[in-house]
Amino acid sequence: MILGDLGARVIKVERPESGDETRGWGPPFDARGESAYYLSVNRNKIGIAADLDRTEDQALLRRLAGGADVVVDNFRPGTLERRGLDPAAMLAEHPRLLWCTITGFGAGSERPGYDFVVQAERGWMAITGDPGGAPMKVGVALADVLAGKDAAIAVLAALAGGRERAAGERWLHVSLARSAAAALVNVAQNALVTGREAVRWGNAHPNLVPYQLFDAADRPLVVAVGSDAQWRSCARALGLAALADDARYATNAGRLAHRAELVALLGERLRERPAAEWLARLEAAGVPAGVVKGVLEAIAEEGGSPLTGVSPSVPGTVRLAPPRLDEHGALVRARGWDAFAALEPS
Repeated sequence: MILGDLGARVIKVERPESGDETRGWGPPFDARGESAYYLSVNRNKIGIAADLDRTEDQALLRRLAGGADVVVDNFRPGTLERRGLDPAAMLAEHPRLLWCTITGFGAGSERPGYDFVVQAERGWMAITGDPGGAPMKVGVALADVLAGKDAAIAVLAALAGGRERAAGERWLHVSLARSAAAALVNVAQNALVTGREAVRWGNAHPNLVPYQLFDAADRPLVVAVGSDAQWRSCARALGLAALADDARYATNAGRLAHRAELVALLGERLRERPAAEWLARLEAAGVPAGVVKGVLEAIAEEGGSPLTGVSPSVPGTVRLAPPRLDEHGALVRARGWDAFAALEPS
């Protein structure tokens, strides 16, 4: 979808009858019976249903691949090869074709890859949730999202770098597991540097203080101090000038060492007044802060549609609604990639 947002012409190929599994991941469903989950990631594509076990559909997919710049698949090893759709063979036949395979656990693994399992196995759940509570997953399928973004980056880099390369170098592999592990960033580095297992910090930060959730008089808010200068501005904005001048808190290392007492003092102060008042003061002082918003409240600021989802995160456009199952099947079978000429504005 990211590539489509950026202007790529994308043909989505699904199995007949049931289609993409996420079509059934509901409720909620819209008035046409499409699941919200499916609608969230399928704009800017045209759709065709094809049976990988039918000879004529295999031939169709080989023709479409031959006319494409990029093919993306998410099959386990051997699935396509057994059906005459061997990526290695098609890459050898089409010297400018790029192929990106997205798997759960890498090119050599037969394991099916679902976000929840990857969040568990790549450390995310161990560091998410209340410090004294159970391991917790992130509220969205973020490993899926990151792997999709990583795939888009890999594809764009390969296109920009030129395609005059050996077939094996034009077969890109992205996995949920590797994307999730890489996304541990500073948490992973903390563990690598210290040799100690990472722990859960809830709504606090392992490396920064104050950088967490607080309760104002009326609603929760977060304060995110990222430098010593911001800390001094924060303390003064909250009317705690004595803390700004206290040597114990002058550096982030000092604030980390005195985390409990400092957080208690800030929490007591922030509970005295409404969040809006604190945000105005903190904003004027240049201190990052914000209230905790619900999803509808948040996306109202970004723009979104019940049909095409949240507005693109990249500089792109929404041109096509998510396709119904096999909506463009007859057109694609008849015209191949020229099907877009009949759908896009001249």
